[in-house]
Amino acid sequence: MTLSLSLADQIALELRADIIAGRLLPGMALVEVDLVKAYSASRNTIREALHRLGQEGLTRYVRNKGVMVRRLEREEVRDLFVVRRTLELQAIAGSSALTHEQSERLQNAIDATTLAREREDWREVATHSLLFHQHIVGLMGSPLFDEFFAQVIAQLRLVFCAAPDEQRFQSPWLERDREIYQWLVKHDKLAAGEAMSLYLDDSERLSLALFTHP
Repeated sequence: MTLSLSLADQIALELRADIIAGRLLPGMALVEVDLVKAYSASRNTIREALHRLGQEGLTRYVRNKGVMVRRLEREEVRDLFVVRRTLELQAIAGSSALTHEQSERLQNAIDATTLAREREDWREVATHSLLFHQHIVGLMGSPLFDEFFAQVIAQLRLVFCAAPDEQRFQSPWLERDREIYQWLVKHDKLAAGEAMSLYLDDSERLSLALFTHP
């Protein structure tokens, strides 16, 4: 049974989706009066939605500026990859042979990433690659983990925004996503897990390089 969402929850989910899609970037202001008009909602509803995003680590309140999309810190990036290794590697290790629906979701994400790369739309490349990894976690069949990981990939999207050269940063990952998918199609969990582990090691290293050493 699916619980109905409050308007505040729906708005928070839409704003999170805008972050994942790269439409809301670190440092951008989320202005209450603009959101009230955009969503035809009360100020209290907008404040509730923004509070939820703050709890998810996506926004913060800045004195005299209001609510802003967050810029993550280096140690937070490390923690995101602790979470990624825990969930993505466990999802692969515990997976059964892919169902038609699971295979289709993964393939569609790869196809969308491929199309975005052909168009040299590197922002879309990042978005669809993240959705591929969302579907990896989805192999566990846990709505709670799915919801939690959606918050994680939104934070990851804010990390990727720090890349000065999106093309160079995003170029390596499509082929590696495709490799992981191909191993999953063959139901070779060991090979898929090894490929994912190497992927996450390299992604963490390059992500941390985006941040100044303390």
